[in-house]
Amino acid sequence: MNLKELSALLGLSQTTVSRALNGYPEVSEATRRRVMQVADEHNYRPNTRAKALATGRAMAIGHVIPLSTQHEMMNPIFGDFIAGAGESYSQAGYDMVLSLVADEDQSRAYHEMFAKRNVDGIVLHAPKMQDSRITMLQEIGLPFAVHGRATDVTAPYSWLDVNNTSAFRRATDFLLDLGHHRICLVNGQESMDFAFRRREGYAAALQARDIAPDPALMFAGEMTEVYGYDTVRRTQGLETPPTAYLVSSIIAAFGVRRAIEELGLVMGRDVSVITHDDDLSYLRNGAEVPVFTATRSSVRDAGRRLAKLLISQIEAPCASPLTELLEAELTVGRSTGPAPHRT
Repeated sequence: MNLKELSALLGLSQTTVSRALNGYPEVSEATRRRVMQVADEHNYRPNTRAKALATGRAMAIGHVIPLSTQHEMMNPIFGDFIAGAGESYSQAGYDMVLSLVADEDQSRAYHEMFAKRNVDGIVLHAPKMQDSRITMLQEIGLPFAVHGRATDVTAPYSWLDVNNTSAFRRATDFLLDLGHHRICLVNGQESMDFAFRRREGYAAALQARDIAPDPALMFAGEMTEVYGYDTVRRTQGLETPPTAYLVSSIIAAFGVRRAIEELGLVMGRDVSVITHDDDLSYLRNGAEVPVFTATRSSVRDAGRRLAKLLISQIEAPCASPLTELLEAELTVGRSTGPAPHRT
């Protein structure tokens, strides 16, 4: 069905139907609801190009993806985020533009998107502590929203983040309450803001119990399965090995579990494990009873919500920056238990 046929069915002009579909304020709410209902019943979708001409927008959101393999975005977690964002874009009539560039070419990519006017806004991924991209986008004047935050950037900007500090403090407290004092942090790359915040939460929980964080039990790296595996093999060889591991990603947690089993230990009895980011579409954490105790946050839902936040900014350009802080849920699985008594 096209716009002309939909208009005839409704008994309204094409202009009125188009304005109702695009949310123009001069169309009454009753008319807008009626138009939307009939359009949905007949599976009508506005032509993106026509909508772009009517609104003066490109009707597209940009994502700049660095090609470096040493990057937190190059894993299934990023795929889940993009899937969630894509759902929100589709519902609002926006397309997604992915630009793959070398790390050092990111600035050029953002400037080209602005110059070409082929996107209405940008999602900025994987912010660092001091992230010059935020200041650059503010200077360019292209609407943007950040998946995460940059601790050392003080100017206001739109972002959506998980409360990483709170999540890792709560997880560390949970292990401390089980009697674990030797807790190994298997963190992400700490140039990334999220990993810095997770370390802060972990350290704060230990210090509140008068336990000094041990540098020999604090690791940072790319969150791969091998990284988790190697960390366990390395730390279980210490004179006083850790009895628990707090891991920044379920991908690395799979490596942690593999190493524990190879050493003849039982996860949840001999060694406890808590992971973050376990709610992924293609890497499920067990069925009714989770394999891993986890600080759970849905990356797909974060994608949906951040996309909606950015679209709000695009459609109300004079509004103040929008922010949303999500809390992770601690779910108890089979990977944690009381600290073992070691002689």
